[in-house]
Amino acid sequence: MQFIEALKLRSKLLFLFILITLGLISVGIMGTSYINAMKKNIDSLYFGSLVPVTELDDILQTYHNELAATIYKASRQEISPQESIARLQRGLKVIEKRWKSYASHYKSADEIDYVHYTGFEIQKTNRYFQRVLKAIQNGKDLQNISIATLEKRVEFVHQVLQKLIRYEVNIANYERKKFLQNYNSMLFEIGVILSIIIIGILAILYYVFKSIQADQTKLELATKKLKIANKKLENASYTDSLTGLHNRRYFNFIYERELKRAKRNHTYITFMMIDIDFFKQYNDTYGHVEGDFALKSVAKVLKDTLKRPSDYVFRLGGEEFGVLLSDTDETHSARLAREICDAVRARELKHEKSSVCEFVTISIGVVCCVADEALNDEILISRADEMLYAAKESGRDRYIITTNVCEATTKSVEEIFIA
Repeated sequence: MQFIEALKLRSKLLFLFILITLGLISVGIMGTSYINAMKKNIDSLYFGSLVPVTELDDILQTYHNELAATIYKASRQEISPQESIARLQRGLKVIEKRWKSYASHYKSADEIDYVHYTGFEIQKTNRYFQRVLKAIQNGKDLQNISIATLEKRVEFVHQVLQKLIRYEVNIANYERKKFLQNYNSMLFEIGVILSIIIIGILAILYYVFKSIQADQTKLELATKKLKIANKKLENASYTDSLTGLHNRRYFNFIYERELKRAKRNHTYITFMMIDIDFFKQYNDTYGHVEGDFALKSVAKVLKDTLKRPSDYVFRLGGEEFGVLLSDTDETHSARLAREICDAVRARELKHEKSSVCEFVTISIGVVCCVADEALNDEILISRADEMLYAAKESGRDRYIITTNVCEATTKSVEEIFIA
């Protein structure tokens, strides 16, 4: 059962196909064997025994070995009269019994006349032996009995019985040939019918197998398409439609997972909170279309700068972005923050209402530390928010980084992002 369960659907169907095929072949072989056995039994029972011939042969042997032999011996006084009487009576009873049994068998219209004739001759012969028996019973001496008459009578009935025996043998042979012809014809018909059934079943099984295989292929294609659609849907649910970055929903999932991993491995974890400087004024001056372009430009800088699989970039809402890094120490985190600031400025997006630069700039609050079990889940975000506020207060277009996570004025994540 475990072997079958381990098979794939196509393998199971192929296994079933082979199993049913072998089963049908086995049925055919068994059916042929049983028919052959039946033929042998019928052949042995009916044609092998030849009961009618046996009965006639018993009658013939009784005439020769019992009745005629007894009269020979009695005529030469080799046996006593009492023994002669007993043997003649016993022989006549055997002949009468055997003939009655033979005559009771089914006889065709062609042989019934000869059977009656043979019965008449047997009665005549029996009457002859009955007269001899009566003579012995009356005390007559058999020395003068005519042996020629005895032999003539026995020889005649012998010829009559032999002819009937030959007829019975010929009939048996004829019936046996007819039976064998019928048997061979029946066997051929059974073989043809069984072959047609097997071929039909195999054809149906093949069609079902191909149909299931086609359905399986369609199902696999549909499953692949469904997986792709689900993946697209999942990506859509986790992706910001404007910038193509991960959205706030995906941030909640990744932040918890990466923080637990860093705590478990006691490794560095870095969180950056990024805000576009004077973005409201930018929108008021250039309109929302240009504002969307500025958001996409900052997103591109973040994606181009942070390329590791473990670097996660999010649009948290409005003009606010977040970056979560794993296994990145303070030096590397500071370098990445500086590169991001420089790259945004280098895109030279005009910002006439900015008081820090003629181009669009960003401010970044960075917190980097080695995670342990004592690290509060919300303190990284709270501390990064404090660093972002500090960067804005100190002139914007810059980053401020800290490794101290003990002095944060802890706020809830919702309060931070709403602010």
